[in-house]
Amino acid sequence: MTTIAVLGAGKIGEALLSGLLASGHRCDELMFTERHPERSAELTRRYGVRAVEVAEAAKLADALVVAVKPQDIEPLLDELSGPLSSDKLVVSLCAGLPTSLFESRLPEGTPVVRVMPNTPMVVGEAMSAISAGRHASKEHMALAEGMLGAVGKVVRVPEAQQDAVTALSGSGPAYFFYLVEAMIDAGILLGLPRAVAAELIIQSAIGSATMLRDTGEHPVALREAVTSPAGTTIMAIRELEKHGVRAALLAAIEAARDRSVELGKTHEGKSH
Repeated sequence: MTTIAVLGAGKIGEALLSGLLASGHRCDELMFTERHPERSAELTRRYGVRAVEVAEAAKLADALVVAVKPQDIEPLLDELSGPLSSDKLVVSLCAGLPTSLFESRLPEGTPVVRVMPNTPMVVGEAMSAISAGRHASKEHMALAEGMLGAVGKVVRVPEAQQDAVTALSGSGPAYFFYLVEAMIDAGILLGLPRAVAAELIIQSAIGSATMLRDTGEHPVALREAVTSPAGTTIMAIRELEKHGVRAALLAAIEAARDRSVELGKTHEGKSH
């Protein structure tokens, strides 16, 4: 039996707890930490999982999942460094923070696995990329993969690729929401009621994503299947190209990658 503590019970932390319970973990195998007593009481009522202090989680749990915001990591590492022993697995869900930060602040030899999840975890459809730190074994990676597999899909990548993953799939849902928002506005501009425009676009997005996943077709092939000669779609595509939408998206994802790198360097600097 592996006992898991989720440190930080925000939306992502709660989603992971819910997913672990749904995948067969028992309440007594799970615990969480939360700074706000009202939130702690609410989650315990909802899931039957107990709230503990960070020091208690460090002593009782076999694996600790760090699900706090990157800006809150310093005080948490201070709390963990004393009571934590090096046989405990630490799984970080903190965007931009390298495994070396945790390894430098926690007991020597502590195994760390870095994860970049995304917010569809709250509906069990996360895309998570995991990377091993210096002391993480195959067994540690398998344990982390099993945990994240309870809330979506998981891929393994070298840690050097994690900033790119953060920019692409970590921030990715925001790009899709932004596009859907713009398309709904376009529907209103064309005279459709907001509710109708939203239903049309959301279902189109779900259907298109399902086709991408289930057919195995390249997105170019699927797009071309909708694009008739001299038809409406090619006229729309021409406008997108004219306005540099593809180039803007590439630049946006590069900017997100650069910010992820910057976050990591900022926190590493504080630890030395």
